Amino acid sequence: MSKTARLYRMVMDKHVCSYGIKAKWLLERSGYTVEDHQLTTREETDAFKAQYDVSTTPQVFIGEERIGGYTDLARHFGKPKDNSGTSYRPVIAVFAVGAALAVALSVFVYGEAITIRTAEWFVAFSMAMLAMLKLQDVEQFSTMFLGYDLLGKRFVPYAYAYPFLEATAAVLMAGRLLPWLSIPIALLIGTIGAVSVFYAVYVQKRDIKCACVGGSANVPLGFVSLTENLAMIGMGIWMLLRPTL
Repeated sequence: MSKTARLYRMVMDKHVCSYGIKAKWLLERSGYTVEDHQLTTREETDAFKAQYDVSTTPQVFIGEERIGGYTDLARHFGKPKDNSGTSYRPVIAVFAVGAALAVALSVFVYGEAITIRTAEWFVAFSMAMLAMLKLQDVEQFSTMFLGYDLLGKRFVPYAYAYPFLEATAAVLMAGRLLPWLSIPIALLIGTIGAVSVFYAVYVQKRDIKCACVGGSANVPLGFVSLTENLAMIGMGIWMLLRPTL
């Protein structure tokens, strides 16, 4: 016997509800035949909400039971989405893409996947992407950053400048350009960052969020943050010792 569900979702000329699309997909993936009722006007949508005494769409009905919206439907199928916990996924994504880019470029330039430049590009590309994430919302980043950075607490403009400094060092190091500028920046922000993270996490034993991937992610301050800063220090020292390849 086929399973049937009724879905009410907004499909208007200037707005198609993305959660309605996801709800339809989830139902079909779960083996349901979907009676897709599209609400095409604001008046039709408001009338539906009033009829069923609901405040949002989409709404899913299975049999005579109202399941609710997409989040309720996912929970009904045992697929709850919880964004409240900590997650290293943003950091893993940055490092994985950075490594893939570095390997691809090394193969293109040198014909080999693993070279000295592969390691340099990996650090530089990862730094650049982390800086980009911070630059999406400098205000939110700076607020989190000031919670643990030792220099930022004493000189607030540093918190605003940090993403720009990191991005500058990353881009210059990727091309080995202006080492007289990129090396001091990397050593400065990397050293201050490493000391700040070590003090906050391993001395004060604080449990706080890291600003390393911007202000929106829930990445705990700790090993990853320390690794980012140590990588910048290492890159700076390496380029001092090996100014040319």
